[in-house]
Amino acid sequence: MKTFVAIILVLSALVATSWAASIDMSEIHNQFQLVGESVSAAKTREGNLIDPNAMAKGKAGPEEEKNAQFWYDLAYEEIAKRLEQPQLDKRKAKNVILFLGDGMSLSTVAAARIHKGQLKGNTGEEDSLSFEKFPYTGLSRTYCSNAQVPDSACTATAYLCGVKTNIVALGITAAVSFNNCSGSEDPANQVDSIAAWAQAAGKATGIVTTTTLTHASPSGAYAKTTNRFFESDTDILTYGEGQNDPATCTDIATQLITQAPGKNFDVMLGGGIGKFLPNTITDPFNKKGERSDGVNLLSRWQGLHPGGVLAYNRNQLLSVNASKITNLIGTFRSGVMSFNKMADPKEEPTLAEMTRKAIEMVSKRGGGYFLFVEGGLIDYGNHFNSPTYSLSETLQLEQAVQEALDITDPEETLIVVTSDHAHPLTISGYPGRGTPILGLNQDDTDVNGVKYATLNYAVGTNQYLDEHGQRIDLTDQIGAEDFIHPSYIHGTIGVHAGDDVGIFATGPQSHLFTGVMQQSTIPHLMAYASCIGNGPTLCDNEE
Repeated sequence: MKTFVAIILVLSALVATSWAASIDMSEIHNQFQLVGESVSAAKTREGNLIDPNAMAKGKAGPEEEKNAQFWYDLAYEEIAKRLEQPQLDKRKAKNVILFLGDGMSLSTVAAARIHKGQLKGNTGEEDSLSFEKFPYTGLSRTYCSNAQVPDSACTATAYLCGVKTNIVALGITAAVSFNNCSGSEDPANQVDSIAAWAQAAGKATGIVTTTTLTHASPSGAYAKTTNRFFESDTDILTYGEGQNDPATCTDIATQLITQAPGKNFDVMLGGGIGKFLPNTITDPFNKKGERSDGVNLLSRWQGLHPGGVLAYNRNQLLSVNASKITNLIGTFRSGVMSFNKMADPKEEPTLAEMTRKAIEMVSKRGGGYFLFVEGGLIDYGNHFNSPTYSLSETLQLEQAVQEALDITDPEETLIVVTSDHAHPLTISGYPGRGTPILGLNQDDTDVNGVKYATLNYAVGTNQYLDEHGQRIDLTDQIGAEDFIHPSYIHGTIGVHAGDDVGIFATGPQSHLFTGVMQQSTIPHLMAYASCIGNGPTLCDNEE
């Protein structure tokens, strides 16, 4: 905890208080940066480094892309092109697991691979992450309908619902303008996720994340909202710009507990208990709930699932006997979970442990399943310009992938690993083989003879310049766990990038996940492989 306080002090005093003893990290995606200038910024929004009301305003996309069928047709075309090739794999995917490395750019994957090897005492470059050994790889195009560089909401709508939408939006088409609650509540503008398709086919479903259960990425599996920041009823007032209230908008936590497909999930594991509890209740982590409506959604969930179990710490989770319960919710922090490096191992389970328990839960019914697993704090590490943390979290994801490989049948389980968006992290210069990936490039200097870091960001908090605007020598600073890596452009926090991201696949029909594809094609390919949904499927070819 001591080392990371230094990071926060440098980043901004705005979030210093959120790094208290509970290690609950504040929201780093601020509405202002994502959707545009806000006329009035509520006091409560100041905890965000990026005001969420800047992401979508003033941004527009092509008119034809506002129709969900546009994206369905495009996905079906991409599937058809792949089916023109020889189809050697006739296996149907009984189970599908989608792993999502939030903010896991290809440069993050490469740096994590090197870091993994160097932790073993090797040069590092020759190592591989578990999912890099998958037989098939491809690239995903991540732009959203009205933005060149996306956020985690429009991308979640793409890789979970098969439709690209506006930045900040979840589970709705691009026909809905920002903060238009009536539009997002209109069924004509809503799109279903692969989790809903799986449930319609009688399969078990679940979500796992190291962020909150109501965060943008997992919410793509169940939520339909004009604003990803409407996680609780209180948030609607905070981020609604005076245009919206909980009476006209259903917050994300309420959707998860009371509406399909969320209420039907067999398992939900992550952080964010505060979004489910009223502000009159103190949660297990000694923080007040966030809801203003007095509703205890966890009590409501328990009433809907009398055979279900709630877990609040690692020991409770690991002691759960999946065969003896019907449903499982685990909420392990008030907000997002802690970086694994900072987590109390007695309190917070690892992503691999949550993955194993989730697979136990969705496997027990025997009819197949869809499971979404997110390593959500890779993104946070990159936003903080801290590859020390983003690479560590990437290795947590690859261990979770390995866990899934170890306990599932490769003949009937399709596993796909991808990312929602990139970050502008570079591996620069000509460092020699085995150069510490988190250190200085010992083989190159700038024009003034000053060595520079191997890993750098385009935008961030620290440029490390002297009073003359010249770069300073970082020899005595770099390598410390709380070191913030250099960036070129001075910002309040690191930002996303518009690069393509990787797709890695193994199991039945994994050969289809090759080439460059729209991100919105990914769920349609998974649906094809598992014979669910309303689009083309492998089972269409059965005689």
